[in-house]
Amino acid sequence: MFSVTKRVGLTAVAASAALVVAACGSSGGSSSSSSSPGSSGGSVPQLSVNQINNSFSAMATLKPLAAKGKGNVAVILPDTVSSTRYVEFDAPYLKESFAKAGLKPSQYTVQNALGSDSTQFSDAQTAITKGASVLLVDPLDSGVGAHIESYAKAHGVPVIDYDRLTLGGTRKYYVSFNNVVVGQKMGQGLVACTSAWKVKKPQVIVMKGAPTDNNATLFAQGYDAVLKPHFSSGLWKDVSNPAGTWDPPTALSEFQQQFTAHSNINAALIPNDENAAPIIHYLQNKGIKPKTFPTTGQDATLTGLQNILAGFQCGTVYKPIFLEAQAAAALAMYVRAGVTPPASLLNGKTLDPQTKTQVASVLLTPTWVTTANMNSTVIADKFVPASQLCSGKFSAECKAAGISG
Repeated sequence: MFSVTKRVGLTAVAASAALVVAACGSSGGSSSSSSSPGSSGGSVPQLSVNQINNSFSAMATLKPLAAKGKGNVAVILPDTVSSTRYVEFDAPYLKESFAKAGLKPSQYTVQNALGSDSTQFSDAQTAITKGASVLLVDPLDSGVGAHIESYAKAHGVPVIDYDRLTLGGTRKYYVSFNNVVVGQKMGQGLVACTSAWKVKKPQVIVMKGAPTDNNATLFAQGYDAVLKPHFSSGLWKDVSNPAGTWDPPTALSEFQQQFTAHSNINAALIPNDENAAPIIHYLQNKGIKPKTFPTTGQDATLTGLQNILAGFQCGTVYKPIFLEAQAAAALAMYVRAGVTPPASLLNGKTLDPQTKTQVASVLLTPTWVTTANMNSTVIADKFVPASQLCSGKFSAECKAAGISG
């Protein structure tokens, strides 16, 4: 299994955070069958979060659930713009997870709404009409998410929120990374990088993801809490806080406007690699030199990792999507079979601030990746091939960082 940093405590943000993490369940869950509370009788396999890794072997323990369950599982992903992950990783990983858990190709579908609320809702309707007994939905926004969940509930179909929580929804479970910690990693990464790059009197633009995305809210809770004491001390200055977006061209426009108005900006908290890429390119065209203007990111994209190697991005939050996909597929298998997932899988709770309900969740741990641990994380996990990362002008940087295939 990949190496991860320890989960950071949420003491500083506990009072305001929407995410409340419960203690982890049993870490040594056996892959053999044992009785499951809430099942309709008999025994079902017990799966622990700690058993899931990049071999996908843990999914085979769920094959008894495939025979026990009825109907099919429909996955509806949101778009291809906010992150390339949905096409490159989520879709193939989810398909592999279901296949190794024993479902036939006719028993699951993985679709992408291509950025359209109406398409995402229509996909859900069609899936239910065709016999879906479980929906696994990463909502474009909480509005369409709640609409889908209301429709599914009326038709007796449970929903699992994937990656993003639907605020005001009626989902049964939620699977994601610990998103406040994701934000903390970015904030801590910016602080460490600013010091390492010897940036005097940091003048920071703090950017955000889309206001309609609850994850963006949680990310901001994490990094705002980390940055606040630095701003309060007077040693750092909080120069600008644009509205936020997951659209890279819009993010670039936000940055350009603020950088033009505040030429003193010399550091940027940017919430993902996709938004960071055009901003970094813009700064390079402005003559900004490596290791002089700290920026952050998330998702460990190829471009983001190469920007890190080149000294234009401090680091990126790596979220091993193979863990999230398998955890979500496992939950769907339990729900489809009509049995309660084990506590060793459901390792946390997430507050829906609109309904004031705690949602049983699988919460996974993110990792801050820099040149120091790139080889032992994204390369070791085969998340990004070394041959791609180290091609052309990045060969020397890879060698300096000890990166090998």
